[in-house]
Amino acid sequence: MAMNIGPNGSGGDPEVMIDINITPLIDVLLVLLVMLIITIPIQMHAVNLNLPVGNPPPPVQQPEVVDIYIDFDGTISWNGVVVPNHRTLVDDFELAAQKPDQPEVHVRPNNLASYKYVAEVLAAAQSSGLTKLGVVGNAELMN
Repeated sequence: MAMNIGPNGSGGDPEVMIDINITPLIDVLLVLLVMLIITIPIQMHAVNLNLPVGNPPPPVQQPEVVDIYIDFDGTISWNGVVVPNHRTLVDDFELAAQKPDQPEVHVRPNNLASYKYVAEVLAAAQSSGLTKLGVVGNAELMN
């Protein structure tokens, strides 16, 4: 039986290994990484607010509320009264915006109303300068 030892089969000294042993280097880098992670401060995802102290006085009078109902066919009602055209609606919005204490405008669209009608009413209210505007009755649509 013959046995081949080494590349040339002479059985001389084994070859010298020239590669660097990187295992200790990796161990040191992992220790440094763990130390870095431990020393980094924990980020707080909080927003600091300076809130007023005490209770504000109650309002002297309740604000006026204007209910605008938009029906499925685009019919617009101002506090139950049908608005005949878009120009009348804009005039009503402008009169409400000129009051010193603007009324709260509650827009109540029908579930079947097209978005086009709702967008026209909201755009008219915004262009008139109304600031107290809200869409009411969409809670059942959130589910």
